[in-house]
Amino acid sequence: MSEAGRYETVIGLEVHAQLLTDSKMFCACSTDYQDAPPNTYVCPVCLGMPGSLPVANRHAIECVMTTALALHCTLPEHTRFDRKNYFYPDLMKGYQISQYDAPIGLGGWLDIEVDGKTKRIGITRVHLEEDVAKSFHMDGFSLVDVNRSGIPLMETVSEPDMRSPEEAREYLVKLRTLLRYLGVSTGNMEEGSFRCDANISLRPVGSAEFGAKVEVKNMNSFRGVFRALKYEQERQAEVLENGGKLRQETRGWLDGEGVTVAQRSKEYAEDYRYFPEPDLPPLVLERAWVDEITAQLPELPDARHARFVDEFGVSAYDAGVLVSSRAMADFFDRCVEIGGREHGKAISNWLLGDVSRLLNADGVEICDCRLKPEDIAALVDMVDAGTVSGPAAKSVLDEMYSSGKPPAQIVEEKNLGQISGSDELVSAIRQVIADNPKAVSDYRAGKAQSVGFLTGQVMKETRGRANPGLTRELLEKELG
Repeated sequence: MSEAGRYETVIGLEVHAQLLTDSKMFCACSTDYQDAPPNTYVCPVCLGMPGSLPVANRHAIECVMTTALALHCTLPEHTRFDRKNYFYPDLMKGYQISQYDAPIGLGGWLDIEVDGKTKRIGITRVHLEEDVAKSFHMDGFSLVDVNRSGIPLMETVSEPDMRSPEEAREYLVKLRTLLRYLGVSTGNMEEGSFRCDANISLRPVGSAEFGAKVEVKNMNSFRGVFRALKYEQERQAEVLENGGKLRQETRGWLDGEGVTVAQRSKEYAEDYRYFPEPDLPPLVLERAWVDEITAQLPELPDARHARFVDEFGVSAYDAGVLVSSRAMADFFDRCVEIGGREHGKAISNWLLGDVSRLLNADGVEICDCRLKPEDIAALVDMVDAGTVSGPAAKSVLDEMYSSGKPPAQIVEEKNLGQISGSDELVSAIRQVIADNPKAVSDYRAGKAQSVGFLTGQVMKETRGRANPGLTRELLEKELG
């Protein structure tokens, strides 16, 4: 609800994702253009030269089919490409090859969770088109780089089922996670491979009529989408409260200023004069082809989340963090496969705790580091068996991460095996008692918490090798 609770917010999202293919949508030019000089990854087709003919990229079509199936869409047997006509400097041909009334995927859904409640967001369509060139606007003139033109672009259009910026943000996060699981897109919003246009309107609470729809563009982060929708929600409510009237328009988000600005009146479908693309034959999605793609679908995030909770005793929150990255979820699965499902919770704690600390410090995924599932499973087993203490295991993990050595080798080389023999421990305990007379005095004066400090000093003295339980027991005996 907006301010004063008088209005209901209605949000629908249009998400464009560049697909992970080696070549462009309708020509053989490479898609690896990010660091290339301007206008070098081009040919007559993506330059829109007269007489050039497009040839559809089969892998791009299969990426969209895969996504549509994962979003529970219906795949019609017959689909086709259309021409979407409009004139802008970044559109080389004066039209874009897209899909209109016969998309690859129709009528699906995606479940999101906000404030502990699950909500189903309808998917109107999933279709395939080509990306446009990129414009660079200078003082008094513009430049165009055509390298991006023709990159396969998948558009996923939601139903207007979201009622808050929070729901919109969660939908985007969930959709990007799904695309990464399927391996169809990097989902990198900062690089422009995952882009969102948001449609937002307000209506009086209880009304079934939609208000005037405002499309917001130029948002390049999840935070940007959230802030833009928050701003637009408040702006529209203020206009209505003051007796004004909203009009259907397109507005751009200025992230630095934190405001939206009017760009143009919103186009309607008839403005684009769609008609079937005459240079491409209709596309037939044969049943055998759809079945083949269906059989190749991986275990999807929601199903994996439920399995981690049910089979391995992982909390719902931790399971959500694990499945948010397919690389991390795959690594966890392999660790549990090797170490046993009874260690699932402990393995999860290590991956989400100290392992994630190391990965975040270097800004890498777990698949890009030296850690191996069998070594994490072995380390957890050594802690469980009492071969190494918890503090010492953290030191072992740090060395595993930097060197790639297995834990048993590190424990042996650095003499990090847990000390459980009372004679060796008593010697360290007596040294700590001698070095900390105040803590000893406090303990004997009735401050029982001082034994925790002294236990920590023993762990430090032994480089984390002391058995914590035995250490406390022997400490209390010596102090008594």
